[in-house]
Amino acid sequence: MVAFGTAMIANERLERQLDDFDRGRRSEALTQLWRAAERGEDVLAASGADVNLHAHTFFSYNAYGYSPSKFAWLARKAGLAVAGIVDFDVLDGVDEFFDAGRLIGLKCCAGLESRVFVPEFATLEINSPGEPGVAYNMGVGFPRAASHPFLAEMRAAAKKRTRGIIERVNAYLDPVKLDFDTDVAPLTPSGNATERHLCEAYERKAADVFPDAARRAAFWTERLGGAPSESAKLQGLIRAKTMKQGGVGYVAPDRGSFPEMAKMNRFVAEAGAIPTVAWLDGASEGERRMDEFVDIAIASGAAALNVIPDRNYTPGKPESKLKNLYEVVALAERRGFPVIAGTEMNAPGQKFVDSFSSAELKPLAPMFLRSAHIVCAHTVLQRELGLGYLSPWAKASFSSIATKNEFFAAAGRALRPGGEKRLSVIDASTSPKQLLASLE
Repeated sequence: MVAFGTAMIANERLERQLDDFDRGRRSEALTQLWRAAERGEDVLAASGADVNLHAHTFFSYNAYGYSPSKFAWLARKAGLAVAGIVDFDVLDGVDEFFDAGRLIGLKCCAGLESRVFVPEFATLEINSPGEPGVAYNMGVGFPRAASHPFLAEMRAAAKKRTRGIIERVNAYLDPVKLDFDTDVAPLTPSGNATERHLCEAYERKAADVFPDAARRAAFWTERLGGAPSESAKLQGLIRAKTMKQGGVGYVAPDRGSFPEMAKMNRFVAEAGAIPTVAWLDGASEGERRMDEFVDIAIASGAAALNVIPDRNYTPGKPESKLKNLYEVVALAERRGFPVIAGTEMNAPGQKFVDSFSSAELKPLAPMFLRSAHIVCAHTVLQRELGLGYLSPWAKASFSSIATKNEFFAAAGRALRPGGEKRLSVIDASTSPKQLLASLE
């Protein structure tokens, strides 16, 4: 019993080390944790039916500080059938996440999220509240980290926006002022600071400037109209009052503020991933016209839909958002779109995985699992063979989207993490039936 307790303490230390900004220390910790699990010193759940394909990591913003390796490890412990990361504007964590998945036997996929301009909906609010014409947009199933001019443009534009926000908010929150290099950059391993990093940094800086809690609360009340004692609520208030529409740090985007959706979708496809429509909750004018919006997205290559289920229902309470969720999933099924589902964990209190056994989500869970297998299979087949979901091979091999989805779902179920060597004898002349048989 003493030895088991000692092992647990050691494993907890190693789990904390998984969030170290040093890649080598993260890799060392994961290797030791896996060895301990193989010795029976940690309990890993059997693979089940739950998925999370939208977890942010500390390369953009994870409220719990999770690295790609940490999320992979926790997903493996929880028995997720498929796990996926999605970072904002960067692919910095992709290769690490795949390496972790191969080591610990986790089915993986990876994506990227950003904001784009949709000229056809220029006057309509879509899924970025208060910003007509601007939409969150995604790519899923990246086979590896990509080096592409579009990524460099996104990183540069994001850094410029972030520095501009700091300049404007500093003037308003003076004497609580941030220096990007000193106060913000150290919060993320590769300098990709987001608005959420700024909120965390302003909270920390206020504690330095006003060590007295009462004086600090008075400052926040004066500047923000309130001073929540809970960190998550305070950071949310900072963001809402200073960085979102109506705040001093906010600048309304115009057509040149973000790349057009078609340009981002071209990049995603060129990188071997699947351009993906992001959906919020169906409440905006733009999202009430989803069929039209999806037509526009398809014209530039979109072939999947992303949803965040946990945002769209309150357990036990029927509401319009849940109805909207079912309607958009039905739309995706009519179009043959895989539906990517997951929780972001980019704010404190968000779940690690959705409650797929709940009455509200249980009817949708099989669709989410099937879609996760599709993206997982695409990822591996595109990376190893160039035979992904949107590849010339796929276009030539399937007579319909339905038969293509059936194949990739079956391939995703059959794939085993780390089993890529089995694919070495396959090439573009292989039929889907032959390829699937080689996996089973």
